[in-house]
Amino acid sequence: MRLDKYLCNSTDLCQRRARAAIAAGEVRVSGTIITDSATQVHEHNGISWLDRPLRLRPSRYIMLHKPKGSLCSHQDGAYPSLFNWLEIDKAENLHLVGRLDADTSGLVLFTDDGRWSYQITRPEHHCRKIYRVGLRNELASDVARQFANGIMLQGEASPTQPADVVQIDTKEVLLTLTEGRFHQVKRMFAAVGNKVVSLHREHIGHLSLDVGPGQWRHLTTDEVTGFYFNPAATD
Repeated sequence: MRLDKYLCNSTDLCQRRARAAIAAGEVRVSGTIITDSATQVHEHNGISWLDRPLRLRPSRYIMLHKPKGSLCSHQDGAYPSLFNWLEIDKAENLHLVGRLDADTSGLVLFTDDGRWSYQITRPEHHCRKIYRVGLRNELASDVARQFANGIMLQGEASPTQPADVVQIDTKEVLLTLTEGRFHQVKRMFAAVGNKVVSLHREHIGHLSLDVGPGQWRHLTTDEVTGFYFNPAATD
C-alpha cells in the first residue's frame, strides 16, 4: 500500500494533507523518516506520524444498488457520481470493484481492500456476474449456443469465455459472464445482430442484490470471506 494511502486509512487526514505531512518529514517507517508519498509500506513496518504509532482501520465492504443515470466515478460528470449515495466518513478512500455504464443499473461493490477486489475482478478467478438484459429484437434460437462457444468481438484477439443465456421472455434474458471486457454485454449482442435496450446486474459471485435503487448496506463477514472460500463465487 502507498504510504499516503496508509495515512489516510489510519488517520483523519485527507490525501492532500497526508502527502503534505509526508513531505514535511512527519512520518516514519521502521524508525526512518520517509518523504516519498508513493513508498510501498505494510502495517508490520511500524509506521508513525508525529511519533504516534498508526494502525489501519478495518476494511469496509459495501453493496449498492446503482440507479440508471449515475456514474461509477469519484466525481460528478454528465451524471451524478455513485459516491453521492454513500453517507459515510471518508467515502473517497473507497474504490469500485468493477464498473457499470451510466445507463446500466444494478449491483456494484465498494471497498478499500485491494486484495479482496482482486479476487473478484481478475479474469482467471472466473467470478460470475449475472445480468438481466432487455433486447430490441427477439432472441434468435442459436444465440445461447454461440455464447456458450464464445463470441469473437471486434478488436479482440480471443473469443469471449463461455457465457450462459437463460431466456425469460422473447426479448429478455439472464446472461451469466465470468469476465468483464469493455461494454461486453452490449458488444456480444451486437455481434449476433441484436441490441441491448436495458441492462441490470443482479448478482456478483454469491451476492444477490437485495437493496432498492440508490440504497446500500455493509456486507456481512460471511459475504466478504465467501469470495475467498466459497466455490459459488468462482464456479
